[in-house]
Amino acid sequence: MTKPITVETPASPSVQQPKTVGVIMTYNCARLVKKAYDSIPREYFDLIICVDDGSTDGTPEIAGELGVPVYTHPHAGYGGNLFYGFERALEAGATRIIELHGDGQYDFSAVPAAIEKLSAGCDLVLGNRFHDMLQPLRDGMDIARYLGNISLSALGRLGLGIPTRDLFPGFRAYSRRFVETLDMAHTSQNYFFSFEIIVQGRFSGLKICQIPVRCDYKGEHHSMKLSKGFPLIVHTCRTILLYRLARLGFRRGIFASLQPSKAGLVQS
Repeated sequence: MTKPITVETPASPSVQQPKTVGVIMTYNCARLVKKAYDSIPREYFDLIICVDDGSTDGTPEIAGELGVPVYTHPHAGYGGNLFYGFERALEAGATRIIELHGDGQYDFSAVPAAIEKLSAGCDLVLGNRFHDMLQPLRDGMDIARYLGNISLSALGRLGLGIPTRDLFPGFRAYSRRFVETLDMAHTSQNYFFSFEIIVQGRFSGLKICQIPVRCDYKGEHHSMKLSKGFPLIVHTCRTILLYRLARLGFRRGIFASLQPSKAGLVQS
């Protein structure tokens, strides 16, 4: 079980200057990380770091040759690696954190729009692959994954009241406030983490926005295996149920230490 992030609050937080930190997340993507790094619009970042989830194929060494700080830890899963990246970014003074997948599957040209949203007061920016409903198919998404994403996002949209077509994207950007509000002690360390923190943010009344993003399913990448689809469906339903119960005052699981808010959603 992970521990909550604890970060010392500056004496005068109001004068803290914006600092955008890109977190390249890697796990056994040695053949892909350099290409991914080269596609990052680095002029929009004050710092880029790499957090590696215990790769065994030499990924940290290759990432280190790119000239970015590389932090490694024993394999923990997607959630554990992102949590670890949050910690390193906050330690570096980040006020804005951009999640960058080391396989380069997501189009990093969405970075400027994400930073603009964060600067305008959003706390979580989600990439929306379905801004054009047919675009994911043109980008090579298989029909099973396509229908699954649409169905699960529709379920989440109804259960959480978040009007977005895509609740399971890999491109995301976070404000410091969002990260510091999360209760990491009760979240999963695997891929369930990605939906759990959205729901925690919604429960806490944080501002959630979306921007269009492209995702390449034709080239080599590390998408979630379809065999994990059924557990994800079950987990999504369970998380929404816990959310509805928490709104009624019965806070359990990932909501145990959070306080609810009636603040609304910021929509792009």
